[in-house]
Amino acid sequence: MPKAPRIDQFRHLARQARTDLFDQDHPIGRLSLVQVAMLAGDTLVTISLAGSLFFSISPTEAKSKVFSYLLFTLAPFAIVSPLLGPLIDKSRGARRAMVVFSAVGRAVVCPIMAANVHSLLLFPLAFVVLVLSKLYMVTKGALVPEVAALTPADDTGEQPGYAALNARLTLLGTVMGFAVSVPGVLIYKLGGSASLLVVTAFVFVGAAVAGFRLPVFPIRKGARAREFGAPLPPDPLADARHPDLVRLQPVGHPEVLLGLTAMSIIRGLQGFQIFMLAFGLRRMHGVGLYWYGLYLGASGAGAIIGLVLIGRLRDRLNEQQLLLSSLWLIAAASTGVAVWGTLLAQVVLAFMVGFAGALAQPSFDAMTQRYIAPSAQGRAFARFATRQQLIWVLGSMVPVAVDFRLPQGDAVMAILAGLGGLTYVTGRRALRAPRGPRLAT
Repeated sequence: MPKAPRIDQFRHLARQARTDLFDQDHPIGRLSLVQVAMLAGDTLVTISLAGSLFFSISPTEAKSKVFSYLLFTLAPFAIVSPLLGPLIDKSRGARRAMVVFSAVGRAVVCPIMAANVHSLLLFPLAFVVLVLSKLYMVTKGALVPEVAALTPADDTGEQPGYAALNARLTLLGTVMGFAVSVPGVLIYKLGGSASLLVVTAFVFVGAAVAGFRLPVFPIRKGARAREFGAPLPPDPLADARHPDLVRLQPVGHPEVLLGLTAMSIIRGLQGFQIFMLAFGLRRMHGVGLYWYGLYLGASGAGAIIGLVLIGRLRDRLNEQQLLLSSLWLIAAASTGVAVWGTLLAQVVLAFMVGFAGALAQPSFDAMTQRYIAPSAQGRAFARFATRQQLIWVLGSMVPVAVDFRLPQGDAVMAILAGLGGLTYVTGRRALRAPRGPRLAT
């Protein structure tokens, strides 16, 4: 794609996201404001904990700390999925209440964390913050279909679909994360984690106020989700060829379940790469932490560019094709970087993984929002987020437990992404294949 159209795509997406944020007369604008405040708070919490959990201690001690942290990132889903997920779908106003509860809870917990930064109490408090953060992310996924039908047409005169709205919200959150990281680091350097957590509490107070302004949407019992302005896709669950899937996954759908497997693999590879680079750099003499910052920056830049291009790519490819393309892209990039084998090559790979993830996640979210009934989307997003986080944690633990040289880790990523792509292709072909009549018994 020529450079000028790419710039135009970025300007269009950024303009639409900015329009959403400053247009507080529509639900998408209010949800955008909540997204910005929530992601700003999450970024500040991450910065406040990063020093004590990883970079300020020895590599050996860091491994035990990181194992504890990874387990804590997984544990919140044990609460969000079985307990809070059904509450999101329970009644009129439940989703708005969950958003507000998530923000208020973190506004209360952050000052308590500030008073216990050097205490063992920090870990259970961080656990509570993670539970509330995941609760918001799950609820946001269920809210997007509700605001889609009430979102005004963009400047091209077209009604935005789920993937486009997901991309706008993700872009706003990503940009805000970058924006608050600089003052967040400055506050951390000047006043430490405690001061930053106190500031973060005020950010979540603002998020709670923004959450109160969200409209209340009625839960349409039994309705199926559909993308505004798009024909409703055929539902294989209604087909007698898939009765077992109906019983095993009451809020599932064959296309969504296959997409969940692909998306989980991508999430696992993202976690694997983050910690492979972190521990790989710590074992290398003379390599400063600025290289790790460069990798994170490249990953963020790739994510932004992916979000910019997803609208154009969505005109040519469906969500399933975008998911598959993301896996092939990671496989190809990892193979090339494993052969190249330099630190600069790792920067390129971080960019490509960020790019692929930015294409894949909004696409999978759109599939979930399209195929799953609105009355079950809270439970669905909670269940699917649990699966993705589990795979992310497992992928992250591998380079913590095993000392990979960077090219070896790149080769592992290439193999896993390639196998994931083949599995997805095979699964979708099997799904579309007609099944013969059953033999009489």
